[in-house]
Amino acid sequence: MSVDAFRSIVETRLHNPGAIADAAAGRVRPTSPVGPGGKAMIVAADHPARGALRSGSRPMAMADRADLLDRLCAALARPGVTGVLATADILEDLLLLRNPDGSGVLDGKSVFGSMNRGGLAGAAWEIDDRFTGYDAAGIARMGFEGGKMLLRMDYDDDRTIPALENCARAVNELNAARVTAMVEPFISGRTDGVIRNDLSPDAVARSMAIASGLGNTSAYTWLKLPVVTEMERVMATSTLPTVLLGGELSEDPDAAFARWGEALKLPNVIGLTVGRSLLYPADDDVVAAVDTAVGLL
Repeated sequence: MSVDAFRSIVETRLHNPGAIADAAAGRVRPTSPVGPGGKAMIVAADHPARGALRSGSRPMAMADRADLLDRLCAALARPGVTGVLATADILEDLLLLRNPDGSGVLDGKSVFGSMNRGGLAGAAWEIDDRFTGYDAAGIARMGFEGGKMLLRMDYDDDRTIPALENCARAVNELNAARVTAMVEPFISGRTDGVIRNDLSPDAVARSMAIASGLGNTSAYTWLKLPVVTEMERVMATSTLPTVLLGGELSEDPDAAFARWGEALKLPNVIGLTVGRSLLYPADDDVVAAVDTAVGLL
């Protein structure tokens, strides 16, 4: 990103903050939540608001906002990419950016606002993931397609229950607004003081069953799940549309792509929601990484 483009965003925020709402109102909405092939390819960039700035061996990779925006714009411009998931600050930066042809960077893309970012990475209270980002009203006001929430459930930590209750409330509010409620559930626990997600098939299936039952309706609810072993058995747990998450950078990206490809064959897996694996690939070739992922669809 050029210094002039960066300065333009800052100047707009300083002197004309109403331009953000105007850009949201003028955004061209997508005609479908999935691409022509029936699958969604959503790029995720909501990690910074939880203090999770690491990508692979780079501990502060996502702390460079200009670089992150460049990577997001490169990914969103690729054919087959259907949407983006991020917090308000990042989505509003993107709303103010234009493509070379003059169209908005987010035109025609599904936009998902990230909702609960209060469970700061490494914090003592991390499991009680407070809603410090978007709420359902804000997502609806901006004309976005949905909201995403993280739900980690530690059976040995009673701070899980308020997190569970708050996610259920958000599911109700998003469904009432008729926008997508994307729930990312995990069964979690602390090991040496650090929260670890249980990625065994049984744990992922259990988390899926719990998340599917949140709220007073699930009509607009999607799930966001990791790819684990025995995915066919895991995915039999629910009929809710599900996107697969990418997680940390894989030491063997080819193997990761192969696992995604197999899981995408299942009927309720409707796409990918991937962040650091595509935005910060080992060879730093964002375009190639995104095109490979899109090719799986």
